[in-house]
Amino acid sequence: MIHIAETLTVSSIENFLTPTENATLLAIMDAALGEDGRRRYDTERTTTLHSIPGHTAEQTMEVYEPAGRLEIHPPPEAATTILTQAVNRAMPALQRALPALTSCRDWMYVEYGPGQHITPHVDGIAPHPDAPVRQLAGISVVLEHAQEGGEFFVETTSDPTLWSHQHGGHGYHSAIAFTHDGADRSADWFRTMPRTRWNVRPAAGTALLYGSQVTHGTEPVRRGRERKFISWLINEA
Repeated sequence: MIHIAETLTVSSIENFLTPTENATLLAIMDAALGEDGRRRYDTERTTTLHSIPGHTAEQTMEVYEPAGRLEIHPPPEAATTILTQAVNRAMPALQRALPALTSCRDWMYVEYGPGQHITPHVDGIAPHPDAPVRQLAGISVVLEHAQEGGEFFVETTSDPTLWSHQHGGHGYHSAIAFTHDGADRSADWFRTMPRTRWNVRPAAGTALLYGSQVTHGTEPVRRGRERKFISWLINEA
């Protein structure tokens, strides 16, 4: 039974990665990038995991990542193995925050260089709330911080505009509420909705959890590169 508190959680798993694992993952991704990876996976990239109904991939990328970002999906198998071990090791702590958690989706490696960021948005639980796979929360693990900027943030609000009239059933607590589709900067109602921003800069190797109905994004990098892995923690009905 999925409760709304799971989809609104904001939490952290300290030491999700050991220092050795963190260093190994950096080395793996440096090798994967090679000499031209930042061109191939950033400036020449034409696809995105994000989607906005009625928008092309290029238009969607302009909404979510107006200055671009580097994406590798899936990452090398050696990186996935380390991350899977970390999830299994952290499962007791993860399930305290997310009791309905059953597994973790595939990981994605991302980097943000100077000027790059992700604009505020809500991931959503599923394309349809009664779908068999429900996203409970995102998970983000920073390997290396930018020298300036690049902080992750969540935004909270009491504005009822965020919420639809749909309610529970199909494996959800009866009192659960669902955010409107299109909770991103393509929607006038979302751009103008008052929100309070909470910024964080966790230690490298810490996992951040942010519920699937929590508005989140990143501040623009001012100097250096922000390097991280992201995925989604799910319930499979």
